[in-house]
Amino acid sequence: MIRMRHKDETPDEAHDINVTPFIDVMLVLLVIFMVTAPLTTVNVPVDLPSSTEKPAPRPDDPVFVTVKADHGLAVGEDDVSADALAAALEKAAKGNKDERIFLRADKTVDYGTLMGVMDKLRAAGYLKVALVNLQGQEEGSEP
Repeated sequence: MIRMRHKDETPDEAHDINVTPFIDVMLVLLVIFMVTAPLTTVNVPVDLPSSTEKPAPRPDDPVFVTVKADHGLAVGEDDVSADALAAALEKAAKGNKDERIFLRADKTVDYGTLMGVMDKLRAAGYLKVALVNLQGQEEGSEP
């Protein structure tokens, strides 16, 4: 038997899901994430302000390590080389590795140099390091 098809008959419906809109949405999301991901890690130069918080009580005989503008180091009032830093700290802290070391740095010292000094302190066994700043003075104010 031969069957003739008429214009008003509809062909069999396709039972497959059309995934083209799904793929389009996924590509748009991929582009959005590719554009926004680099923006989440911004490298911005920072000029950190001084603190107005009440300072923590200082010990009777604090040990100060100072990084000067010329990247020279000093323990207390005595200039030391980077190689002699561990020995000078041993003498200043009287062998106590739990002594808190107060680290001061000139405003012009770069972050890499400061981190290098902190690494030297850590290598020498001094893990308690406090960063010193100007207390109660805002940037540009008269002392």
